[in-house]
Amino acid sequence: MQRSGTAGPQSKVAPPPEAPAATRGSGATIQSFTGQRRETRDGNRTVIQEPGRTIIRDGDRTFIRRNENARFEINARNVRTERRGTDTVTVVERSDGTRIVTMTDTDGRLLRRLRRDRNNRDVVIIDNTYRGPPGRDRNNFFVNVPPPRISIPRERYIVEAQDADEAVIYETFMAPPLERIERGYSLDEVRYSPALRDRMRRVDVDTINFETGSWEVTPDGAARLKGVADAIMRAVQANPNEVFLVEGHTDAIGPDLDNLSLSDRRAEAVALVLTEQFGVPAENLTTQGYGEQYLKVNTQEAERTNRRVTVRRITPLLSGQNAAAAPPPR
Repeated sequence: MQRSGTAGPQSKVAPPPEAPAATRGSGATIQSFTGQRRETRDGNRTVIQEPGRTIIRDGDRTFIRRNENARFEINARNVRTERRGTDTVTVVERSDGTRIVTMTDTDGRLLRRLRRDRNNRDVVIIDNTYRGPPGRDRNNFFVNVPPPRISIPRERYIVEAQDADEAVIYETFMAPPLERIERGYSLDEVRYSPALRDRMRRVDVDTINFETGSWEVTPDGAARLKGVADAIMRAVQANPNEVFLVEGHTDAIGPDLDNLSLSDRRAEAVALVLTEQFGVPAENLTTQGYGEQYLKVNTQEAERTNRRVTVRRITPLLSGQNAAAAPPPR
C-alpha cells in the first residue's frame, strides 16, 4: 500500500539507518551528511542543505533536489559553467561534438535541458517552465488530479523487471497514459504529483534490492539492469528526446530526512550505472528520491522489497502527448 501525497515531518520512534556502504569508493555515509546539514527559513518554507542535496519542507510536503550535472560529465571532453543573469548554464561537450546544455536558477532548480548538435541546432529535452493555469502559485508543484483508473491487470501496470524480458519492459515503457493528459506538465509537477506520475505504467527494478542504509549498486546488481537499459536504449534510438524518471525508495526504518536523502542517492546510483555500463544518454534520465513515502509492502519493519528503484517513461506527461508511440523496427 502506498502512502498518499508527499510526506511531511512525522513523529515516530525508530532506530537510525545503518551506515550505508561506500559507493564508488567515496566512503560517504548518511550520518556524515546529517552532521553537515544546515537549516534555514525561506518564508513559509524550511530549507535544509546537505552535501549535494537540498531538502525543502513546505507545509505538509517534503521533497529533495539535487544538481544532476555530474552525471552528464561521463565521457565528456569538456565541461564549462557560466552565469547568465541570475541563472547558471552548464555545457558538457561530448567526443562527437554534441553538447548538453543545462540551465538552472539561483536555487539550483533545473529550468531547461537541451541537446545542441555540431551545427548548433538545439533540441529541447526538458523544459521545466511552469505551463499551468494563470494565477496559480508557480512554486507549488503539486498537481491535484484524481488517481488513474486502472483497467488493466496489475502485473501489466507494475511490471517486475526480474520476471520480464526486454520486450515486455519496452512495451510497458511505451504504453500510452492510462488517463488523458490535459496539457504538458513541468518536470517538477511530474516529480512531486504522485497521481500524475501514476498515469504512466512503471517498471519496478526488483533485480536490485539495496542493503539497509546503502545506495551501493553491486556489480552483479548492475549486470541485472541490462533488460531495463536495453528497453530504454531502444526507446531513445527511436526518439532521442524521450525522458525516463528513475525513482528511489526506502523502507520505513530510520528518520524521514535520512531516508529521503538515501532514496535520492539510490536513484542517482542506478542512473549512473545505466549511463556508464550500458550507454544510456544521461540527458534522457532524471532522478528523484521519495524516501519511505510509497511503500510497496505496507510495513514499518525492515523490508528489502521496499528498498528499491522504479523507472517509468514520463515523456507524454511533459509533452501532453496522449497517443502511443509507434514501436521501432527490430
